[in-house]
Amino acid sequence: MKFVDVTNDIAFRKIFGDENRKEVLISFLNAVLCLKDDTIILDVSIQQPFLFPDWNTGKVSILDLKAKDNTGKTYIIEMQIAKVEGFDKRILYYASKSYSSQISRGDEYEKLMPTFFIGILDFVATENTNYISRHIVKDVETGEHFIKDIEFNFIELPKFNKKQEELSSIIDQWVYFIKNAENIDVIPDNIADKGLKVAYQQADKHNWSVDELEAYDKIFIREQDDRGKLSFAHKEGIKEGIKETAKNLKNLGISIEVISQSTGLTKEEIENI
Repeated sequence: MKFVDVTNDIAFRKIFGDENRKEVLISFLNAVLCLKDDTIILDVSIQQPFLFPDWNTGKVSILDLKAKDNTGKTYIIEMQIAKVEGFDKRILYYASKSYSSQISRGDEYEKLMPTFFIGILDFVATENTNYISRHIVKDVETGEHFIKDIEFNFIELPKFNKKQEELSSIIDQWVYFIKNAENIDVIPDNIADKGLKVAYQQADKHNWSVDELEAYDKIFIREQDDRGKLSFAHKEGIKEGIKETAKNLKNLGISIEVISQSTGLTKEEIENI
């Protein structure tokens, strides 16, 4: 077997956003939220099912996964590879907007159902040393959990370093799968959960069509292009900053030789500034 990199945008959405294999998403949600007995999710409706990207526009058809369970609760599941400025504000806005959009003006607030945000992050975001953390609104003095309807859950992949033989829970097994699938050759023998077994099967490249594999590869190409653009912009910014410094030194009457030694620019480059 050869498994895909689950953090790839196409792979993640194909595995978790397949309406025909909803047991994958159900199992994952129950594991992340530690749901048991009468609290477990029995069924979900995927609001934004997996679709192929439109490569002509360069845009992915969906930006995240969103689902509702059989009781009406909303779940937002997002894979975030790189840390970006304003990430905390964006997810707060997104979850709040999803929560408030359940009703229209004049509707009763009692119709609002809880919203859960689950972020799978390939970077460190919180001070919690555990790889999974839960964030809710609580009274800072008493710890009372009075406002209950929005909850944030983060899985920080860099903090997860367990080996296969150290996995002690279903959430351990899920995160091991997400982080390590592309580096293992067979489905682990100790996998008893049906949804997780199906996830491994969905991640097996032998079960992917040619078009799906092409879309999968193009995501990596696009990500590399984006990194290249950022790197180029960073280098150009540094270069422009050096030129500006050289210009200021030149205006102060500093000799070209000294400016060249200080900035690394050639004499010709300094004379042309």
